[in-house]
Amino acid sequence: MSGGEVAGILVAVFWAILVSFLAVALARLAQTLRATTKLVADVTEQAVPLLADASTAVRSAQTQIDRVDAIASDVQEVTSNASALSTTVASTFGGPLVKVAAFGYGVRRAISRKAGPEAKEMPAKPSRRTVIVGRTVPAARRGKRKKD
Repeated sequence: MSGGEVAGILVAVFWAILVSFLAVALARLAQTLRATTKLVADVTEQAVPLLADASTAVRSAQTQIDRVDAIASDVQEVTSNASALSTTVASTFGGPLVKVAAFGYGVRRAISRKAGPEAKEMPAKPSRRTVIVGRTVPAARRGKRKKD
């Protein structure tokens, strides 16, 4: 065997080993593609019901939001009606009530003047107190403080 024939045999053996490795790699790639295809099919099978449930939940939430919006607009209307009613009541009864209170005060004062001071017993005035650094000082001692 000459050098050329040995080189040819080595190239043929190398080529056979290379083809074997490529065949194994292709077989593993095919197996990986089959597993990926199965995984995608399973995910799709599980995702479709989840998307349907999510769509139902979104529709339900939209219905609830519409209801809340209607309630909020009704509350706003009731609030404005209550405000208008309050303003009406205040303007209708406010003036006359002040006049009645003033009349009552005037009558009490006139009666107390007519009766005189001897007929009326005045309650003793409570002593005024002044707060000094967290303590109270009776009115009698207030004037006796030392001046520095």
